[in-house]
Amino acid sequence: MSYTLDLLKQLADGLARQFGPDCEIVIHDLEKHDLEHSIVHINNGHVTNRQEGDGPSKVVLETLHKDPASLKDHLGYLTRTSNGKILKSSTIYIRNEEGDSIDYLLSINYDITGLMTVDRSIKALIDTEPQADVKQQPEQIVHNVNDLLDTLIEQSVALIGKPAALMNKEEKVTAIQFLNDAGAFLITKSGDKVSKYFGISKFTLYSYIDVNSRKSEDKKA
Repeated sequence: MSYTLDLLKQLADGLARQFGPDCEIVIHDLEKHDLEHSIVHINNGHVTNRQEGDGPSKVVLETLHKDPASLKDHLGYLTRTSNGKILKSSTIYIRNEEGDSIDYLLSINYDITGLMTVDRSIKALIDTEPQADVKQQPEQIVHNVNDLLDTLIEQSVALIGKPAALMNKEEKVTAIQFLNDAGAFLITKSGDKVSKYFGISKFTLYSYIDVNSRKSEDKKA
């Protein structure tokens, strides 16, 4: 076990003790490249019903897919659990000594569901105008890579705004670009599931991914 991981576990235990049972602290190990069992330490796992040995969140796939130099800590964003809890989350990237790769993710998920209920009650008393709808829904926290892939596919369909069966080629290319950018194809056998869902062959799927890659290269040029 590395010194860095020992230090992160010590920090996780301290944060969980400081902020109490509504605060989940998760450490994902990206150094081992064991995608399906990336969680190596968790405090207060009852918040999201996860445990040590469970799989990655969406942010883990994005981390593996992107250039480490472009990644910055993501602090104070909203996520949600499958049973409807709303969490205030932060993701901290832990780099190796050289700084050229991400070895660990330290994630903090604080259950603010009860606080939001109180907040809405207070606003209902003091506000004089209707509250604006929240435009962006919180990301859902999942337990394994299969659930994560399902969630990413749902998000790709929501991005287009119509069922896969009604999408034209350009819309399918856009949806698959979203999945590729999110790192969905790092998941084992994801190509089979995605191609079946969108009603295309695997050859067509890879050609769509290639189209998106060429577009990205053209933009860089």
